Amino acid sequence: MAKYECCLSGNFDRVLTYLHNGILEGSSPASYEDGSDYTSGEVRCAVRVYERYSLMGSNRVSLNLTLVGKGEGLFLSAITSGGSQAVFWKVNTLGEETFLDKLVELVEGMREG
Repeated sequence: MAKYECCLSGNFDRVLTYLHNGILEGSSPASYEDGSDYTSGEVRCAVRVYERYSLMGSNRVSLNLTLVGKGEGLFLSAITSGGSQAVFWKVNTLGEETFLDKLVELVEGMREG
């Protein structure tokens, strides 16, 4: 399992759309599995689940993305899972890390641009 969290600022819908499109376009075998949206007053929360096939590990990995926002203040949490073929412990987490690296690249590009 790999995890990435950060605070951002910006328009909630624009950031969510940018990340969603970037994940699907940046990882050719990636698919959008499901999502959930919640609003309470000024606070919004979006959960998205993506999955892709990892050629290096010959298995599937998932990426769970949670974006929470109030106004322009945003918090992003992304966690990958899967990718191991071992029964009792995790080995070969390269597919998870690669999937998460794509998201980190998107976030850093958004911060720079």
